[in-house]
Amino acid sequence: MLVYDEALRSVRSHAAVLPMEDVPIARASGRLLAQGFISPASLPPFDNAALDGYALAAEASTLEAGAELEVVGCQAAGAPPRVARGAWEIMTGACLPDGLDTVVPREQVTVLSRVPAHATRVRLDTAVETGRHVRRCGEDVAIGQQVLAAGQWLGATQMMLLHALGASRVAVRRRPRVAVLATGGELIDDPRQPLLPGQIRDANRPYLCLKLQEAGAEVVWQGGVDDDPARFQHRLDEALAYAPDLVISTGAVSAGAFDFVPQALRVRNASLVFHQVALRPGKPLLFARLREGPLYFGLPGNPAATAVGQRFFVEAAVRAMLGLPEEVPWQLPLHEAWRSPLQLHACATAQVFCSRDGRLSARVLPAQHSFRLRPLCAANAWAVAPAGIADQAAGAAVEVWSTGHLQAIAVVPEPP
Repeated sequence: MLVYDEALRSVRSHAAVLPMEDVPIARASGRLLAQGFISPASLPPFDNAALDGYALAAEASTLEAGAELEVVGCQAAGAPPRVARGAWEIMTGACLPDGLDTVVPREQVTVLSRVPAHATRVRLDTAVETGRHVRRCGEDVAIGQQVLAAGQWLGATQMMLLHALGASRVAVRRRPRVAVLATGGELIDDPRQPLLPGQIRDANRPYLCLKLQEAGAEVVWQGGVDDDPARFQHRLDEALAYAPDLVISTGAVSAGAFDFVPQALRVRNASLVFHQVALRPGKPLLFARLREGPLYFGLPGNPAATAVGQRFFVEAAVRAMLGLPEEVPWQLPLHEAWRSPLQLHACATAQVFCSRDGRLSARVLPAQHSFRLRPLCAANAWAVAPAGIADQAAGAAVEVWSTGHLQAIAVVPEPP
């Protein structure tokens, strides 16, 4: 049985970084940048008004309160710049007319005369300093500046920046292609089908497909199979026709009479890298490389064991394929004492919460059994105790990991 750290190093060593691909901006959302993005433009692209008001020329001096100015024009957003004199009524975001250098808010002037649509003469109610309320060209982003780093996740705010800069294409890392195969004659996929005695719903497969998408992978095939090794081989061939980088199965990897997956892989000349890890839950975890090239994870069938194998081993491979560095866990004090198995690397569902005085701590949830689903739903993190650490008192530092390598821990308020 392999120790946890050695097993994880083995997974990372087999997971090669995938190539990058150039995609249109419309297909870049939710992807990871393969290289830093260098700005092709300046933001703002021109000097413009920070608010509605009047643009004028202060000319490196301060205009005193009481000064009266003739308003000779109006500058709307989207209008080109023009040479100007006097004061100009201006909209937020409008290009500053050439020769003008300052904007005074409309709330700080008194209109002395006007035509129906615009003021024609105003008086300053307060002194005005040169350069106030003007957004300068390149003040936010300079042309040629790196604005996004390699490995940056392209969420809504990053996409807003790329669109503002006029990016048409970006270089992103190719998503790992994954096939998911659930084994077990007891599994029923159709929710409309009544369960017969001994049957259960297939929950692991939809869970894995969603978690893989959250992790930055692409599920290219999914299916189920009963406990017949020949039909398993046929389904695996179906999955391989979709050219996956990873194949993930659930169930049939332990030591029982129906745990056929290890032998089925040997029959097809797969290279078994390891089988069984000093881990709870998830000890029967299997990792191999198929003769056809893809990496293969055989995850145990109990839900919590599936979740641990997905989070800490499958996502480690996905992360390496995306070219991301290794994760670093938080270190937080335990809210309550935790007793973990001495000889095993223990992963427990946990809640991270913030006390009323602003301190974070982690609480290991009760009922840490691999068949239970409700603790998975209640958790916002994983607490981890390496092998050799059994008893940890309240206040002791514990490793805390998010529920997904691309997700932040959603801290909750301290329970009453």
